[in-house]
Amino acid sequence: MKIISLYNNESQWIKRSIKGDQQAQRLLYERYAPKMLSVCRQYIKDLHFAEDVMINGFIKVFQNLEAFKGLGSFEGWIRTIMVRESINHLRKKQFVVYDEELFEVQHEGNHQGGELLDVEYVQHLIDALPEGYKTVFLLYAIEGYGHQEIAKMLEISEGTSKSQLFKARKMLQENLTLKGMSPKSKSGK
Repeated sequence: MKIISLYNNESQWIKRSIKGDQQAQRLLYERYAPKMLSVCRQYIKDLHFAEDVMINGFIKVFQNLEAFKGLGSFEGWIRTIMVRESINHLRKKQFVVYDEELFEVQHEGNHQGGELLDVEYVQHLIDALPEGYKTVFLLYAIEGYGHQEIAKMLEISEGTSKSQLFKARKMLQENLTLKGMSPKSKSGK
């Protein structure tokens, strides 16, 4: 007897998921959950909250699956939902502060770990940013949104978006310099 795979590609998984097939939904979830948790974690420092946001994001993915028309990548479509869910979480928790004050960040001990910046260390530096700076920085530098889009998404002015990005970059640069690492050389030399 020959066994035929019912779920051999993404488009079939999507079609079956729209019809409520839980196995297909599970397969889509398992395929994209690790990447989407990483996306949520960029915005949300606490892993438990990031997991909650990711799960809520997947609920929206499956509720709105019919809206995906196959234009562009499915992963990109899911990623957009996860970014919006992360921002909504930050907005609801009122952790995001958008003002023109310069925040003070406590500088922790020296980073040990070689000449190149590792991903965990960079994430630590980004996590140390005030939430407003961090959100604008991630939307601009990582997600590729423009200031007009960011302003609309976060309900702030374009000028505030630009200011937040400038201050985030400045703070990241200062933190790298304090650790004896210049952004250009990425080493302690």
